[in-house]
Amino acid sequence: MSRLAIIFLTVFIDLIGFGIVLPLLPFFAGELGASPAVIGLIVGIHPGMQLVFGPIWGRLSDRLGRRPILLLGLVGSALSYLIFALATNVWWLFLSRAMAGIAGANVPVAQAYIADSTDLGDRTRGMGLIGAAFGLGFIAGPAIGGVLVEFGYAVPGFFAAGLSLANAIAAFFYLPESLRHELRDRAVRRVTGLIGRVRLAIDLVRRASVRWLMAIYALMTFAFSVFTTTFPLWVGADLGYNARHTGYLLAYFGLLMAMVQGRMIGPLARRFPERRLLVFGTALLAPAYALLPLAHTLLLTGGLLVPLALGTGITWPTLTSLTSQHSPVDRQGATLGVMQSLSALARMLGAAWGGWLFGTFTPAAPYIGNSIVMALAAAVAVLFMIRAPARPGAAADVVA
Repeated sequence: MSRLAIIFLTVFIDLIGFGIVLPLLPFFAGELGASPAVIGLIVGIHPGMQLVFGPIWGRLSDRLGRRPILLLGLVGSALSYLIFALATNVWWLFLSRAMAGIAGANVPVAQAYIADSTDLGDRTRGMGLIGAAFGLGFIAGPAIGGVLVEFGYAVPGFFAAGLSLANAIAAFFYLPESLRHELRDRAVRRVTGLIGRVRLAIDLVRRASVRWLMAIYALMTFAFSVFTTTFPLWVGADLGYNARHTGYLLAYFGLLMAMVQGRMIGPLARRFPERRLLVFGTALLAPAYALLPLAHTLLLTGGLLVPLALGTGITWPTLTSLTSQHSPVDRQGATLGVMQSLSALARMLGAAWGGWLFGTFTPAAPYIGNSIVMALAAAVAVLFMIRAPARPGAAADVVA
């Protein structure tokens, strides 16, 4: 089995556990007495911890290798799901999501693993596999959670914990290291000590193209966090759905995402420049979010989730690939770690903002706000398409 296949399976199984818990969290927290605003804070603590630990995991993966950091994240995820299963009040849910955020090194380090294992021509396809793992995880996870929640909220938590632990054991035996020793040695020499770490951060932010891409990534993630936080609340209030029904709807959305990222993104990237795909994906999401609150039936909801999945599925891997291409080859983990931290801040703020908008105004308010955010992201994408150098690493890309 190839390295890409192994890392795909590792991330996919991990995201099944994430997909099991995420749709149930707003309903579970609501039963424990949390308001929509508090639910937003519970969801937001997960990316808040990733904001702190993302760069640390990225730098450590550059120094120690990708494999040990991935294994540590899988074990931490298992512990977080166990706490979720045992939760008896809102504070236990906060602790569970905080632990999940600390352990959430899997995605940025897995992206660095892909960057290690692919050349520039295949990198978008490789990043698309990670996106497909997200999509498939959001198919299987919410569907499994929707079935298991019939037996109480503890059962899905225990199942996710066991799945993550089994995944860690399998990865220990079958997941090889991807980072070459010479790159690891260079990373150690560069980031050892405070001065080296400051120089690394300054070098990354001096690249104008990387700044633009990170801004788009943060805006994109902010909007998606608003969506994932408020969607269960919205379908519950507008369509009268419970946790099981919401799990099935999100499984359908995950299927759409997997189709886009697993089957469409590769051919699209070969036919169209990635910059144009980035503009198209972000521009599509602005009306997709604006129209979603108009769906008051199951059929309309399913139909309006299609452009949302298409825009999201195109934008994620394209953004990650472009950021990787415009970053130094021996700083992939650090760059993706910084990128993940910015997106973590956006997810934390997006979850809190979405919960507050939903509880304070109308259920449609979060999605109107998302439309404005994605219009801004599309404008930045156009700026990147016009002004970023065609050759990654060009002198014009580095500004004082």
